[in-house]
Amino acid sequence: MTEMAPPLSGALSSQVDWDSIDWTQIARMVKRLQRRIAKAAKYQKWGKVKSLQWLLTHSRSAKLLAVKKVTSNRGKKTAGVDGVVWLTTEQKLACVETLNRRGYRPKPLRQIYIPKSNG
Repeated sequence: MTEMAPPLSGALSSQVDWDSIDWTQIARMVKRLQRRIAKAAKYQKWGKVKSLQWLLTHSRSAKLLAVKKVTSNRGKKTAGVDGVVWLTTEQKLACVETLNRRGYRPKPLRQIYIPKSNG
């Protein structure tokens, strides 16, 4: 009998290995929620849209997929505004746990003038 991967609930970083996550299932769940949001918006059921958006923004699957997309693209070794780069699987899982709406303080924008060749 094969061993099943642990469910995606609870303390994720201690239970799940980044490489053992079924990414097709994660993407399917996120895509399904997105389709449901689009369908509710099409029929102008704004209460349903709001509740489904809350589900999407709080779902562990969406957070996992977001971190995967950011850490597997071409610029994955380039630090963002915060100066942080996630390279190891432990860092990626820790990032998923820290993604929440509370406690986020955006840094002020900095305007930089880039000199042009024609002055």
